Amino acid sequence: MARLTLACIACAACSLALTLTSSVAVATVALAVGGAGWVSAWSGLGVSVQLASPRWVVGRTIAIYYALVDGGIAAGSWLWGTVAQTHSLSWALAGSAGALVLVAAAGTLFPLRERRESEPDPLEAFDAPTVALNLKPRSGPIVVKVDYLIPERHVGAFLDLMRERRHVHSRVGARRWTLQRNLQTPLQWTETFQTPTWTDYLRLNHRLTTADKELDERVLELHAGEDPPQTTLSIERPTSSARKRVPIPYFPRH
Repeated sequence: MARLTLACIACAACSLALTLTSSVAVATVALAVGGAGWVSAWSGLGVSVQLASPRWVVGRTIAIYYALVDGGIAAGSWLWGTVAQTHSLSWALAGSAGALVLVAAAGTLFPLRERRESEPDPLEAFDAPTVALNLKPRSGPIVVKVDYLIPERHVGAFLDLMRERRHVHSRVGARRWTLQRNLQTPLQWTETFQTPTWTDYLRLNHRLTTADKELDERVLELHAGEDPPQTTLSIERPTSSARKRVPIPYFPRH
């Protein structure tokens, strides 16, 4: 992050120097400094995006990153070109220098969170549960229910952990995540979510990281049952039957 801030300042200094000087030598040095800042920012951002992204989504993350970068370059070219055409080239260079300084300040005031080594890479150890039905890879939707027994004194801490757990499962592909409390047995809580297919359920578990498993352990510490929380897998089936084609009666001619 510090390198990106310095790169923004270097590019801002380059633009400001080109605005204020008429010396070729000074402009050459300024362009060299600005070019170094540009290359450093370009390479640094690309590497940061790859390292900060989970392995299973890194391709899509890089695609979005380059789309935003290319779009930003096009928008910036149009903006500062319009300023140069409407006012002057000096105005455009000074404005871009000011914008770069604001970007550097924003990066200092709102730094990116530190990357933890356990976050990007998913766990490899996951054994698919045994099921009695012959599921196809595209069978689904799969409904997952996890039953917990939580004493009243731990409800607050449990809800806090469940908020984190909802974020984790949404990140790795879960849909329709809900948390329910049994009205007849308030001690029992049920976490429910869905995946579109059986393959998506398997992928979801492979995408969980070490940090996510640590969250599961913290939830397990609040569980009051002697046995671990019970996980139930179901497949959703529609009750409406397919519309049958009604045969057209045939009346022979006499």
